[in-house]
Formats: sequence, C-alpha cells, structure tokens
Amino acid sequence: MVIAIHGHNFRTEVRSYIERMLHLLTHQYHAKIFFSNDFARLVQKHELQDYDQQLYYTNHSDLPEVDFFFSVGGDGTMLESVTHVGARQIPIVGINTGRLGFLATIAPHELEDAVHNLYKGYYHFDDRSLIHLDSNCNLFGDLNFALNEFTVTKRDTASMIIVHAYVDGEYLNSYWADGLIISTPTGSTGYSLSCGGPIVFPRSKNFIVTPVSPHNLSVRPLIISDQSVISLQVEGRNRYFLASLDSRSEIIDSSVQIAISREQFCARLVQMKEHSFMETLRTKLNWGLDIRN
Repeated sequence: MVIAIHGHNFRTEVRSYIERMLHLLTHQYHAKIFFSNDFARLVQKHELQDYDQQLYYTNHSDLPEVDFFFSVGGDGTMLESVTHVGARQIPIVGINTGRLGFLATIAPHELEDAVHNLYKGYYHFDDRSLIHLDSNCNLFGDLNFALNEFTVTKRDTASMIIVHAYVDGEYLNSYWADGLIISTPTGSTGYSLSCGGPIVFPRSKNFIVTPVSPHNLSVRPLIISDQSVISLQVEGRNRYFLASLDSRSEIIDSSVQIAISREQFCARLVQMKEHSFMETLRTKLNWGLDIRN
C-alpha cells in the first residue's frame, strides 16, 4: 500500500500516537510512504525516528499515485489536503490533532485501530460535493474548487457591500451585508453555521446561501439545488473586496464576475464504521448533554 501524509502541527501529547501510526505503517504493513514537506519538517521537529519515506511538494500535480492520503491536523488541514488530492479523488483519512474536527474525525487514541481497519477493509467512503468557481479573471487559478464554501466579504472598513445574486440567470436578491457565503452541505457546519445558516446533511445535493450580518433583517439563509449556477456581482463604497475559497483568499474589485456551480469531481473521505455524521454532530456540538437525556 502507498500512503501520503500531510500535516502542519500536532501537540506534544499526540507525539506517541503519531509515532505508533508510522511504526505500524512501515514495519508491520510495509507501506510505502510519501511525506509532504510540511509533515517532514514536523517529524524532524518532534524528533521522530528516521522513517523510510520520500517527499512530495504540496501541489496536486506533484502528488504520486497513492492509495490513501492521511491528513494530520484539524479541519483546516483537511481543506488543504483536498487541494493536494485535486480531481484524483484519492481517499482522505482525517486524523484530528486539532480542536473541533468536523471533517477530521479520527482521534489520536483511535489511530492504531484506524490503521488496522484500513488494511482489513473496515471502512467506507463518504463522497462530499465540492464548489466549482468560474470568474472572468481566473480567480484562484487551477485551485478553483472548495470543500466548504466560497465567501465574498468587505475588507477592513465599516462600509457594507452589496452582492447581487442570480440563480440560473434569474435575479434572486441584492444582499446589503458584510458579505455572502455560498457553502456546500459539508460547509454548513463551518462559517455558514456561525452566521445563522442551517446544518445540512452531507449528501443533500444543495448549496446554502447565507448572508453575513445582513442590513435587512428579513433576509434569511436559503437552500437551493446544487444543480443550479449561482452568479454574483459585488459593489460597494470601497473599490476592493475579499473573495475566499475555503482557506485561500484574494482581493477582487467590482469588475469581477463570479459563477458558482457544483464541481465535477468530489472529495472522497474515509469514514470508519463506528463513525457517522449524526454521531459527529452530537459529539462536536455537545448535543444530548441535557440532564433529561
């Protein structure tokens, strides 16, 4: 089996779990391993033993043919991992050494069992839809896709912006707000949720349109089919605005025209059989802690 591993950081108390994972992969299962440059520096920083591995650069065009991609970190690292994999749909194993972990669901103490389960086939694939971004200025280049959301917001100014939104060419609304979020069902538990958006199950095949601090209080989040194309035009008192695609951002102006659709490929996440989206909701959002339960 061939495995790539990417990560930026993990706490000292997690070190032993990571070392045990690497030991199992290389010594018990004799896997061929590729480290990202970031993870190689992390291994050196924590003085883990010198494993027989090769490096790849953090670009999806440089990633070799691998069977699984291990993402070591939090949800931000998972979003980066999706860009490393790109359209190849390599299964991504999310190892949560961060904080909340909606996407990276495997806890450090579960790592040893997770490695054994991969080799035994005790897992399933959870395919997540992605956003595809088109623009008249080639925003984000060939990384014009996102697992969570596309967001356009005001910059460091008190002035709100106006986002004119169209669905399949038909005018929807002009949002007077601090910004507008277009999220996937996966992204519904991210920035959209903090702005009052609904939680949407991952396979719902929807986009969620969520305004950020809207000026008109009657404006509410909206769920539409991801078979639609959402077009946006932005204006405001200031010339420049901030466009974000997951954790990547660029400065745009009012001349930029944006179209959002569903990407042709998906992100293939690996889920262990004991994990589910509902179990993740209960755990991460502390549902069920009411003493009446």
